[in-house]
Amino acid sequence: MSAPAGAALSNTTFGGTATGQLGTVTVNDERGVVPAPWTATVTSTAFTTGAGGANQSIPNSDVEYWSGSATSTNGSGTFTPGQATAAAAVTLSSAQTGGGGANNVSWNPTVIVNVPSTVAAAQYTGTITHSVA
Repeated sequence: MSAPAGAALSNTTFGGTATGQLGTVTVNDERGVVPAPWTATVTSTAFTTGAGGANQSIPNSDVEYWSGSATSTNGSGTFTPGQATAAAAVTLSSAQTGGGGANNVSWNPTVIVNVPSTVAAAQYTGTITHSVA
């Protein structure tokens, strides 16, 4: 699995949303077995800042992940995106069921961070982790 090392989200105001696409995430399944199911998952940390003062964290429950459509470059099976629209929780990104042989699947997810009106004004960073099993 490969995913971008970083991405910048849009600026926003207190109580608004910061959004942005992460870039292409790809699963390369070279097992070549039949069937060859797999599930990709994604998790997020809280978004934090080193700025002084209180309220320096946006909880990961305020982070949404929209996988969008998945594109297969080879292989067979059914490729199901995790969410057809933005999801309230960061969970499933894509799954492949049935089929067989090697397959490659890619998607360009959108991350949405709902910024509480109570956080400190600053630049926040968080970690989005992709995995496949």
